[in-house]
Amino acid sequence: MSIPEYIAGLREKIGTDLIWMPGASAYILRDGAEGPQVLLVRRSDNGRWTPVTGICDPGEEPDTTAQREALEEAMVEITVERLLAVTALRPIAYDNGDRCQYLDHAFRCRWVSGEARVGDEESSDVRWFGVDDLPPLLPRFEKQLAMALADDAPVLFGAAARER
Repeated sequence: MSIPEYIAGLREKIGTDLIWMPGASAYILRDGAEGPQVLLVRRSDNGRWTPVTGICDPGEEPDTTAQREALEEAMVEITVERLLAVTALRPIAYDNGDRCQYLDHAFRCRWVSGEARVGDEESSDVRWFGVDDLPPLLPRFEKQLAMALADDAPVLFGAAARER
């Protein structure tokens, strides 16, 4: 996976120190012949299925990040319907020693157009799944997807939205 130019510039200045990065997760839904479907991508770095995710470019609104990442990663256009959760994820360290912590903004999104397919090197597969036939997901993603499917779910912040 490529490192955004502005992150590479920061790394030149601060080395592997912790960077706080805002990001977005897009739970992209559509109506399928047998009921609701969600678009998931298989990450090329660890093979896990996830919603479309990505970090915000400098000055970019998180909902715009969700739309941009959906187009870049899965080649689909979406509309953002509502915020699901805002969560400070646990700090992580990458194999090269770089450390970061993400502030994730999870959104329920609706597919507008485009044939879902791999759009960049971050994913190895892109697929629509019926909500009753999902691959294994991390607990955080399962919880947020359930919220995306519920019309009356409250927006969760902090500890209430965090993976258990």
